[in-house]
Amino acid sequence: MEDCSKDVINNLPDNLLCQILSNLSTKEAALTSLLSKRWRYLFALVTDLDFDNFSSLHPDNMVQDQTSFIDFVDRVLRLRGKDRVNKFSLKCGDGIEDEDVFPWILNVLRHGVSDLALHVSPALVYWLPSKVFTSKTLVSLKIGPKDGPRIKLRNVCLPKLKTLNLDSVVFEEGEIGFAKLLSGCPMLEELGLRNLAWISWDSCYVASKILKRLTLCCADYDESPKSVSFDTPSVVYLEYSDNIAHWYPKVKFKSLVKASIDIRMTNYQKENMRHVLDDDEETEMVGNVTMFLMGICNVKTLFLSYDTLEILNFSNSAVFNNLTHLTIESNPEVGWDSLPDLLKNCPNLETLVFKGLIHKATNRCGDVCLCQGLEKLPSSLSQCPVKFLTILKFGETETDDDDYEVDMEKEMEKIKHFLEEMPNLEQLIIYYNTSIDDHLVEVSNKLQMHLGVGLLKCKIQLISDNMSLSITLPIPY
Repeated sequence: MEDCSKDVINNLPDNLLCQILSNLSTKEAALTSLLSKRWRYLFALVTDLDFDNFSSLHPDNMVQDQTSFIDFVDRVLRLRGKDRVNKFSLKCGDGIEDEDVFPWILNVLRHGVSDLALHVSPALVYWLPSKVFTSKTLVSLKIGPKDGPRIKLRNVCLPKLKTLNLDSVVFEEGEIGFAKLLSGCPMLEELGLRNLAWISWDSCYVASKILKRLTLCCADYDESPKSVSFDTPSVVYLEYSDNIAHWYPKVKFKSLVKASIDIRMTNYQKENMRHVLDDDEETEMVGNVTMFLMGICNVKTLFLSYDTLEILNFSNSAVFNNLTHLTIESNPEVGWDSLPDLLKNCPNLETLVFKGLIHKATNRCGDVCLCQGLEKLPSSLSQCPVKFLTILKFGETETDDDDYEVDMEKEMEKIKHFLEEMPNLEQLIIYYNTSIDDHLVEVSNKLQMHLGVGLLKCKIQLISDNMSLSITLPIPY
C-alpha cells in the first residue's frame, strides 16, 4: 500500500506538485529536496516564495544562521532562473545588509512578481529601491514593520496595484510624496497606513474615486495635525485613528458602510479643556470634529473609542440616519456626557454594544445611567429604538476584591436601568470573562435577584468570553 501511495505521488505532474508545495514556507518546501533526485530542485519552481529569517535564528549561532539564510535565498533565486514569481514574502532581522536584500527585491521585480511583502527595518534597508514603485506587475504591496524604511518617490507608476499596506514607512517628501503615491496607483482599492508620522506635514489629503477600504492609523505624537481631508466617495470600510486635526476642510464618504473611529485629544488639549469658558473656546481648543462626523454620517456600523467619546463631549454630534449598529468603548477616566445626544441622533439604531460599562461619573450623563443619582431626569433611552443590547467585558476591573464587588453592583444597576428605560429591547447578551462554570452560575443568580421578575421580559443571555459557557435567564410567563 505504501509503495502504491509513493507511485501515485511520484506520477503527479511537476506543476501539481509545485501547487502542493506552495502551501508550505520555502524553507519547508526545500526539505523535500532530500526525497529523491526528482524532488531535488522541484521546490525552487514554486511561484510563491516565503523567506522568514526570524523563524530560523538561534541566539547561540546567529551569525552562521544569517549566512545560511542569505545563501539559501541566493540559491533558490538562482535555481529559478527566469521563471515568473507570483508572491515574494521576506522577513529578516539584523545582520542582513541592504546589499543582500536589494538584489533579491530587484530579482523578483524583474520576474513579474504580483504580490510583494517586505518585513524589514531601517537598520537593514534605510531606503527602498525606487523600482518597487514603478512595477507594472504588482497587484499587492506590503511594507513594514514598525520603524519601517524610508521612501523617496521620484516616480510612481503602479498601474495594476489594488492593495497597498504600509507600516511605519517614512515619506521623505511628506505630503507631496504621499500625493504622488496615490496619483500613481490608479487601480488602488485598499489602502492601509499604520504608524504614519505626518505630524510635520502642512496637510494630509486622501483622494481617490475608486478606493473601497481605507485604514489610517497615525503615530501617537502629542501634537495635532493641521489639516486632514478625505475625498473618497467609494470607500465602504474606514478605520481612522489619529489626534484630532485643527481642521477637516473636506470629508466625503458617501458609500461608507462600516467605520472604526479613534480620534483623541493631545495631553495639552486635555489639560486646557479644564479651563475653557465657552463653546467657541472649546471648538478652538479641540478642533471642529463635527465636520468629520458629518462626513461619515451615512455609515451603518460604527465603533467609537473612549477617546472619541471624550471629544464628543465638546462637539455637536451629527445625525446618523443610516446607523443600525453602534459600539461604544468605555473607560473609567471618561464620562458618558455625549451619549444622550448621540443616541437621540441615531433614529434607526437597532443594535447597541457597550465595550465595558465602567466610566467616569459626571453630572451630564445621568439620563443614560445613574452616575450622580439623577434618577428623576427624563431618559433619552425611553425614545431609543434599540432592540439588541450587548455588554462586553462585564465584570472586568483592575481594582481589588472589595472594589470589584462594588463595580459589579454598579454594572448590574446600569443593566437594570437599561431594561427599565429601553421599551423596544428584545435581547440582552452579556459577556463575562470567566472559564469557570460556577462563576457564571453565580453571576446569573445575582442578575436574576437584582433585576427581579418584572424586568426579565426580554431574552437575557450570559456568555463566557471564550464562548464555552452560556446561560439563558428564564423569562417568566
